[in-house]
Amino acid sequence: MRTAIIADWLPTFGGAEHVVASLHREFPEAPVFTTVARPERLCSLQHADIRLSRLQRIFRIIGTHTVLLPWMPRAVEGFDLRNFDVILSSSHAVGKGIIPPSTAVHICYCHTPIRYGWEMEELYLQDFHIPEILRKPIRNRLMQIRRWDMTSSKRVDCFIANSRTTQERIKRFYGRESIVIHPPVEEKFLKSPLDTRLPRDRHYFLALGRLVPYKRFDLLVETANTLKLPLKIAGTGHDFRRLKSIAGPTVELLGFVPDHALPELYAGARAFFFPQIEDAGVAALEAQASGTPVIALGQGGALDTVIDGKTGIFFEEQSVDSITKAIDRFSVIAWSPKTIREHAEQFSEEIFRQKIRTVVKENVHRYKRSKKTPKPASIAKTSVGA
Repeated sequence: MRTAIIADWLPTFGGAEHVVASLHREFPEAPVFTTVARPERLCSLQHADIRLSRLQRIFRIIGTHTVLLPWMPRAVEGFDLRNFDVILSSSHAVGKGIIPPSTAVHICYCHTPIRYGWEMEELYLQDFHIPEILRKPIRNRLMQIRRWDMTSSKRVDCFIANSRTTQERIKRFYGRESIVIHPPVEEKFLKSPLDTRLPRDRHYFLALGRLVPYKRFDLLVETANTLKLPLKIAGTGHDFRRLKSIAGPTVELLGFVPDHALPELYAGARAFFFPQIEDAGVAALEAQASGTPVIALGQGGALDTVIDGKTGIFFEEQSVDSITKAIDRFSVIAWSPKTIREHAEQFSEEIFRQKIRTVVKENVHRYKRSKKTPKPASIAKTSVGA
């Protein structure tokens, strides 16, 4: 079967991009269609046939993809997919909005319906410091994107959700059923040496991710300042300077940490903090694969991947007091790095790819049985973008 892979965009390599890389390892002959990319940063996709939209020329000039969002729906609708039998879209924004040929099966691995379109509009405006004068036209544009997102959901034959939280959103916003396949954790974390020290005997706590306000790294800094906890924060983002300005003497902002250094960084931590609401949260899985317990907010995708009292601790709300209580509970539990890693092994890439293979085969077989006719919703374009 001729297969194509669709990604929203590929300027950096994060959790969603790891999924794209895993899909490509399963289907190595499949070209990867995306709106914009920085191929030089995509080590795991260096041999992929990456096909870019017209927006790439503008992206090269301005250097950021976020301002191009209003034009991305039209860009993905312009991909020519007539020669493909199976289309796998990895989507948290626009990827699922491709227009598949009537003879193709479209399977969407959905990281979430567009969060800043459905649930995070105000947070998006605040986090990016959008001036008040621009907020009304941006809200209008987000409303158009919401309508397009709803329409384009009908172009999907099968939804895969990356967590039960995302599954609930797919049902609530699109009125569609889905199956859950959790994102994979890379083998390098599962195969790296386990730190033989008990977590309480290690020297620092750890947090990692894009430094943006909604991930609440500021809350961790405040907690570390109050309790004098040794805390390392790895990652880059536009919140770096603000976090640096409020960090006390026990807090270290590491900036960018290369992939090859992450297993050792995870394995050396007492615990991994996960204070945000994430759709899935690959970083929490990477920590557990490294034998490190997780202290996580008890919401979102963490509920699927962390076992309270066995591989981590949940706290109830995003507050210093709630995190402090979780740390107190964490300190009296005898953690087993071996047990924590064994739990993470069920999220290996091998298992992920086997589940994806099964879904593709089942949907191709279902298509052949039903002799599907063209879908009107798959053909009609929309007026979002230019």
